[in-house]
Amino acid sequence: MRKLIYYIAVTVDGFIADPDGRTDFFPFEGDHMAWLIEHYPETIPGHVRGAIGLAEAAPRVFDTVLLGRSTHQVAVDEGLASGYPHLRQYVVTHRPGDLPVEEGLTASDEDPVTLVRRLKVEDSPLNIWLCGGGNLAGALVDEIDEFRLKVNPVMIGRGRPLIAESAGALSLVAHRRIGFDSGVSYVEYARS
Repeated sequence: MRKLIYYIAVTVDGFIADPDGRTDFFPFEGDHMAWLIEHYPETIPGHVRGAIGLAEAAPRVFDTVLLGRSTHQVAVDEGLASGYPHLRQYVVTHRPGDLPVEEGLTASDEDPVTLVRRLKVEDSPLNIWLCGGGNLAGALVDEIDEFRLKVNPVMIGRGRPLIAESAGALSLVAHRRIGFDSGVSYVEYARS
């Protein structure tokens, strides 16, 4: 069965974006970037992939990306129909008819738990990437199999949390940690 993996950048104080949804405070330069590109080439947005020589890079971990409407809106605001046209994309939204049409993108108002359970049983060697945001992660917290966090040496004090309105404590086991000279740490947590 495929896994739902929440792979996302987060601040030391637990935020994935500022209150306005901006993420430009995360460091995009440093020794961590080469490692992330090598191990997760499919997570580089489509409009950037060609510029850095990844246009033809095959997915290594994910073939499907799941996004909340606000996370997807970042690409739309940049004039793109989607951020990840090289992956099968599902945008969870209450207004599916409001999104630009893009091949490979499904706007869904289906219950996210039902959607994820259906995607998990598909026959694929690759996993499902929960790209964001915190509200969708909160709705799917019981379905998330792993957290793969890029913990950045930044504190913003307030913003959009890693998981919004989580129901109770969740016990996790760290099974991989990598520290970079840039100050970024990559940590993988699995359910205990």
